Amino acid sequence: MAGMGEQPAKDFVPAAPQLWTYDVLSFLLTRARHWRPALLKQVAPARGDVIADIGCGTGTQLRLLARACPTARLIGIDPDDAIRRRARAKLAGVGTPVELLAGFARDSADLLRGRRVTKVLSSLMFHQVPLAEKRSGLASMYAALAVGGSLHVADYGLQRTPKMRSRFRMVQKGDGFDNTEPNAQGVLPELMTDVGFEDVQETRVFETLSGSISIYRAVRRQA
Repeated sequence: MAGMGEQPAKDFVPAAPQLWTYDVLSFLLTRARHWRPALLKQVAPARGDVIADIGCGTGTQLRLLARACPTARLIGIDPDDAIRRRARAKLAGVGTPVELLAGFARDSADLLRGRRVTKVLSSLMFHQVPLAEKRSGLASMYAALAVGGSLHVADYGLQRTPKMRSRFRMVQKGDGFDNTEPNAQGVLPELMTDVGFEDVQETRVFETLSGSISIYRAVRRQA
């Protein structure tokens, strides 16, 4: 993820070779029906929350959030205009307004300035971007959060077993070894700490057909 606003497709890894396959592949290969509810439970949307989903994709997690807490203010950020159009259609029937913004993870602080964001989440985005962008994205998310706010990430994490390492190779073939290997080595918690987050925890690990997906939680405590 690099740059601000509408960008050419070559500046980011598309969600899937054909957009219509994205949700199907995610459901089949990542056990999304298990980790998405776990991520929702961890975020625990509540009245008064301002929640930003960074790299929101087709809006699946935003829809779960909207249904769980219609009074929360929801914002999705993604650089892909085709993905945002699909998300807008998916969210049209939830009854809760969801604001969708064009931008990359590194733009989060600028796009969310003044909104008093209480919770930031991201799912299946960090493994697709270079190491420098992982760091700058997390730093921008930290800056976007109000003091006391929390970060919630679901993504491919440390691949602890040979079986998970082998399965993760299909992701590496699609999204590139250089982008994905730091995730496989467990870099995300380290990066979260480096940019200022505290109480960094890996709270759940899910074995899937494409490798293991970890859920992380962290807090911004400093002004």
